[in-house]
Formats: sequence, C-alpha cells, structure tokens
Amino acid sequence: MIRPIVKDPVFLALRSDAAGPEDVSVARDLLDTLEAHRDSCVGMAANMIGVRKRILVFMNEDAPAVMFNPEIVSRSGPYEAEEGCLSLPGLRKATRFRTIKVRFQNDRFQWRQKTFRDFTAQIIQHELDHFSGILI
Repeated sequence: MIRPIVKDPVFLALRSDAAGPEDVSVARDLLDTLEAHRDSCVGMAANMIGVRKRILVFMNEDAPAVMFNPEIVSRSGPYEAEEGCLSLPGLRKATRFRTIKVRFQNDRFQWRQKTFRDFTAQIIQHELDHFSGILI
C-alpha cells in the first residue's frame, strides 16, 4: 500500500525501535511507496511513512532491497555530500563514507553482512540517519 510521506520534523526527530517479524507488512508498504516516488527517491526509512521501526528500503542498482535492523559495522573514505529528502524541503550537506559494511536482517530475520560502495552506500547512510532522528 502506498503511504503518505511524513513531513513533520518533530516526528522525524524521534528514534526508531527494532523491527520484528510482525513488521514485514511495513516493508511491503515502504517498497510500494518507494516505487510510487521512484522518479525522485532512491531510499526510504519506515519513519518516512509514519512507522518508527528500523526498516529501510533502497534501490540497489536497479532492484529494490529491504533491510531490517541495519547497522554499520565499518566505514571508510569520508567525503562531503549534498542530499535531498522527500520528508524535508531543499538540499543539505552531510558527511558520508564511500565504503560501508552493514550488518542487517533479511525478510526472514536472518542476520547478513554486506559491503556497499559509493552512491548505494550514501543512500543507506542517509536512511540510517532517519533511525536516529537525524535530519539532514
């Protein structure tokens, strides 16, 4: 189901809680909402659709991907980026890392670890900021 995008900075500044198997439908809604905004969006965190859970979706090359409870376990190559967000107007500067290793749960809640680089790494870092209530 396509959900409306939350634009309330007070809500977006709240920290997200861990996701569990009962939250799989939220991931489906996130994927539907990402697809509906694909012309202007490459990633979304669950709080962007009003759910304070650690779930993110992103375009991994040309295919959408889902992560539950992701965390960065290593990072390298800091650089300054300028990013936009569907939830906030305008562009903002952010420090990002060219390479990140992420530990996350898949849709069966099995732990996985994967390395991401460049723009895909930037997308994931932006969405992880949402979990901590960081508004770029």
